[in-house]
Amino acid sequence: MRGAKPTRALELVIERARSLRDGEAVVVACSGGPDSVALAALVSAGAPKHRWRPLLAHVNHGLRASAWQDEAVTLRVGAALGLAVRIVALENQRADEAALRAARYAALERVALETGASAVATAHTAEDQTETVLLALFRGTGTAGLAGMPARRRLAAGVDLCRPLLRCDHKSLLHYCHLAGLPYALDPTNADVRYRRNAVRTALEALRPSFPGLDRAVARAAEVVADESAGEERALLRRRVRDALREAGGLADIDFEHVESAVRALERAGAGRFHIKRKVDVTIGGSGLAVNRRS
Repeated sequence: MRGAKPTRALELVIERARSLRDGEAVVVACSGGPDSVALAALVSAGAPKHRWRPLLAHVNHGLRASAWQDEAVTLRVGAALGLAVRIVALENQRADEAALRAARYAALERVALETGASAVATAHTAEDQTETVLLALFRGTGTAGLAGMPARRRLAAGVDLCRPLLRCDHKSLLHYCHLAGLPYALDPTNADVRYRRNAVRTALEALRPSFPGLDRAVARAAEVVADESAGEERALLRRRVRDALREAGGLADIDFEHVESAVRALERAGAGRFHIKRKVDVTIGGSGLAVNRRS
């Protein structure tokens, strides 16, 4: 995350993700890894402004000796952030991806129901979204698979599963942990290519030097597909901005984030002049939109 204030940049990403709602109690799933530790810190940082009531939850599958280290790290993070921590120890687990994921979500769901939380937040990142979309493609998929993991979906009655970090990359989250002085643990099973997701992850690592924007691009594309498929208002506004640029002959080589800044202004009925690219601006006033081309 570039800029003089990378911590604030990540906090803005969380706010713009819109997956967490103001005033809700949130169970933050914390594995002890850097992504989930950063999520815990980001939610804690945003809690005063958004009135979030976070609680950390750690699910210990007990399948490897270092699992107890992960639990200890989570407890240290909770202490550092001043957040309560719930530990759930599972037994007799099958060591396959689907079974472990189902057991973990069931445990997090129980914590949410027991504590009255309306959301469970997980630390899925842009890299995780890339892997999910590619795995869906390899299986053969339609638009549902191309949309990847949704930012928010129902987990149980009255409880939603939220993914506020889908537009964040692992490197930025790791840097955030270092800046905040927070501990984290590394999961050795992430390198085990017997798991299909890890095999995809290893292949992507070889591609990223040639395509440095790969993960954010896939995350954006998945978000666009999801919004279009669900008929979201943001999809309509995004189309409106792009149609206006196309009619004015200024659509080529447009950066996604520049279009999104205009979309956000339309969402809040704001006003202003937004730079889209060299010699092309968009002016917004109320619900009006005009494209300005400079010679």
